[in-house]
Amino acid sequence: MVAGPIRFGGRTALRLALFYLAAAVFGAAALVAQTEEQAQESQRAKELMAAGKYEEAIPLYQKLVQGLPGNTGMLMNLALAEHMAGRENESIPHFEAVLKAQPNLVPALLSLAEARLALHDPKPAQAPLEKVVALDPQNRDARGMLASVFLDAGRFEQAAAQFRELSALAPDDPQAWYGLGTSYQGLAGSAFERLQKTAQASPFVSALLADTRVQRRQYASAFLLYREVLKQLPKLHGIHTALAEIYRKTGHAEWAADEDAREAALPAADCHAHPAECEFLAGHDVALTASAHSAAPSAEALFWQAKAANELALQAFFRLGQLPESVEQHRLKAEIARAQRRHLESLQEWRSALALAPGNPGIKREIAVSLFMAADYKSALDEASALLQTDPRSAELNFIAGDCLVRLEQPEAAIPYLRAALAADPTLRAADASIGLALSRLGKSAEAIPHLQKALDLDDDGSLHYQLSSAYRAAGQAEKARAAMQEYQEIVKRNQEQKDEAARDAQISPPGK
Repeated sequence: MVAGPIRFGGRTALRLALFYLAAAVFGAAALVAQTEEQAQESQRAKELMAAGKYEEAIPLYQKLVQGLPGNTGMLMNLALAEHMAGRENESIPHFEAVLKAQPNLVPALLSLAEARLALHDPKPAQAPLEKVVALDPQNRDARGMLASVFLDAGRFEQAAAQFRELSALAPDDPQAWYGLGTSYQGLAGSAFERLQKTAQASPFVSALLADTRVQRRQYASAFLLYREVLKQLPKLHGIHTALAEIYRKTGHAEWAADEDAREAALPAADCHAHPAECEFLAGHDVALTASAHSAAPSAEALFWQAKAANELALQAFFRLGQLPESVEQHRLKAEIARAQRRHLESLQEWRSALALAPGNPGIKREIAVSLFMAADYKSALDEASALLQTDPRSAELNFIAGDCLVRLEQPEAAIPYLRAALAADPTLRAADASIGLALSRLGKSAEAIPHLQKALDLDDDGSLHYQLSSAYRAAGQAEKARAAMQEYQEIVKRNQEQKDEAARDAQISPPGK
């Protein structure tokens, strides 16, 4: 469960600004050949728009458009009224008709893009937004929406480029810095995924995994990974520094100083043999991330691209932290706390964000998620149920409500929610696991079995195999029950062995030991 996409600005304010801009552009043309009655209706429609009564303005503009064929200004006003009333499917062809007559009309281009985004159809919004940015490079709304379109599509390099421009245009805009940091996080993740696919056993993979463990405060695990990396790449810059940081965080200042000295004693990187390392050490992070989509980068190049992108993300988030309190600041803190499994802290940050943006449904959804992860199932159920009143088809919200009911020993009440979750997202394996458990508790073993089978990939502790074994046994399938129970026992044994090994290795030893 992840936070939703970035959305820029106050949309109602922007729409009204576009309406008045369009009125200024078309004002003279709209008066041409109007009768007195049409002029009065036009004025009345404008007053309704100013009062936020968009639905009432629509029939007036429809009549005016019919009576004044070819009047692009009236057609634009009709499209804006439809757009502001949320009637996007009706507004889009009208905006497109306006743009046939006036291809470079910024209010029409922006409104068309907004209508597409409101319909959750971002791809066709890209072209009009790119056109606005080309026509008006200072247009922050257009650039912010374009950056968000790229980010939502996973086109992180293009998103970062737009957010960089936006942060230069508006250096005090927290959305710009949050978006920039998130884009670079995406670039880092993309480089890491490519590295795993091309060189899964590489020590560079271990080094990046160790970085992640440090972020999650899993210092012993990170320590072991870094030490393994040094065995294979003893001259890799940054590993001794990372070990020094772990020593400092775990109260071993003298050992940290030793690792810092080892880092300082490393020879300079060979820029001919290791150009990406030299670029990173020289601080050329943007140049490194810009080369992230080269055809066949080496494992080493992907490693340094990921490191560079992470560094740029940290810089953006640091700048965000220097700004006055904002939704984005709390959002970032909430996401960090969630990644570290500090769910109560995450919940507090989401609630602080909601205080700055009352009624925001995306933040309310995150509150429901944090309550669920914090095992406050009654409160999570209440939040999810309230949100489902306005978003009844949400797979995530239906899953939360259903799974909470299962955990609250109300399996029969849970099943409709879990079925709705699977109807919205048939790939949601967590919902399969939950409905399988609910059906088992209701004695419907034959129905439970296929759901539990689908969810086995999620079974990291053996509990799903145990439930499946019980369901097979209740359904009279003794052989399958034995096989599932055997797999359960093997998972439990394997997990215990891993715990024992981790406990043996958990001690953080001095440098060189």
